[in-house]
Amino acid sequence: MLNDQKKLGLMVSVSPDKPGFAQALTQAEKALANGDKVYLYCIDDAVEGLSDSRLIKLKSNGLNLFGCAYSVRQRKLPLNDSAIFTGLSVLSDIMADTDRFESFN
Repeated sequence: MLNDQKKLGLMVSVSPDKPGFAQALTQAEKALANGDKVYLYCIDDAVEGLSDSRLIKLKSNGLNLFGCAYSVRQRKLPLNDSAIFTGLSVLSDIMADTDRFESFN
């Protein structure tokens, strides 16, 4: 049997109070509901939302959540278990290895 599961990559760079953040979460939610594998990478101001309750819910539904370690350090935010903290090489891998990639700025 063939695996029809699609992979969606999302990058978010805007803070949680901006429309782009909510739009990315809506895309993630729809894709997860369709049975897709979703990789969401928060960078720049979006790292401020890594503990957002909406992201926590999406993680419990299968979202693969990554945070830019450099962005977190620049904002003096704590590293915790809200996401996998990585560098840009992981973002590059997400871009290369997903069926579709979208950016929310």
